[in-house]
Amino acid sequence: MEHQSLLHKKLLDKVFVFTAETTPPDASDKETLLKNVMPLKGIADAVNVTDSPGAKVHMSSLTASIILAQNDIDPILQLTVRDRNRLALQGDLVGASALGVNNILCLGGDDPKNGDQPETKIVNDVDSLTLVATANMMRKEKKFPPGRTIDPAPKIFIGGAEVPTSGKPNPDKILNKINKGVDFFQTQYVFDSKVLSEYMKILGDKGILEKTNFIIGLGPFASAKSAKWMNENLFGVDVPDQIIKRLEGAENQKEESKKICLELIESFRDIKGVNGIHLMGHKKEEVISEIIKESKK
Repeated sequence: MEHQSLLHKKLLDKVFVFTAETTPPDASDKETLLKNVMPLKGIADAVNVTDSPGAKVHMSSLTASIILAQNDIDPILQLTVRDRNRLALQGDLVGASALGVNNILCLGGDDPKNGDQPETKIVNDVDSLTLVATANMMRKEKKFPPGRTIDPAPKIFIGGAEVPTSGKPNPDKILNKINKGVDFFQTQYVFDSKVLSEYMKILGDKGILEKTNFIIGLGPFASAKSAKWMNENLFGVDVPDQIIKRLEGAENQKEESKKICLELIESFRDIKGVNGIHLMGHKKEEVISEIIKESKK
């Protein structure tokens, strides 16, 4: 398949990529968004734009992604099925591609009951895998689900989410996602190279690693306390005890967390099937930029 985006081209060229993440601001001002993201420009290969994470409203992820694209930053538009029916989702896919937003990450979305407007009605007209299949149809068959032609069809590089954990992954489930149209996976946080190595080996033994791209989630902690919070509150996250103890014993926990990230990136690079690192953290664009720059030295 011809490359659909700058990120896609780099992965096809076997570049070890670094993606990052930003949450659009509570502001009706593009300069506020750009100020937050500029540390990542020219450093991260692509930047995920979250879609009302935690079920709290921010600037539209589509609008924010377009602004990034217009400022030479390759965005990954996170699209949740929580808030849009199939008509809105299909319209956003066409519109996004028309304005240079070609990477998408298809997600379910956080439960509004945990947000700040718990009375919100969830749409969920389709699930995230159906969104993947629809996007794949639109780009390959050049038509909407009812059969109407899209000319020209959108260029879309399709992402899905995965959670590497200890124990056996479900290769059949991952293969199904790939067959539906997923081109790359961005994962939940991983802080244990042994767990990741075992996970990737199982997928490698099933022939999955040749069919897709895995960008492994990682990120700096603000403190040992925040690492413990992630263990207790984020699905699929397991921060090993030795990392928490190392942070607790550090004079500067933020600097120690940065060192831990750099060490993990080096160990992850050597694991077969790891095509890149996805660095996450709320309002951590500056430190993530520093981590990427140091990792590329």
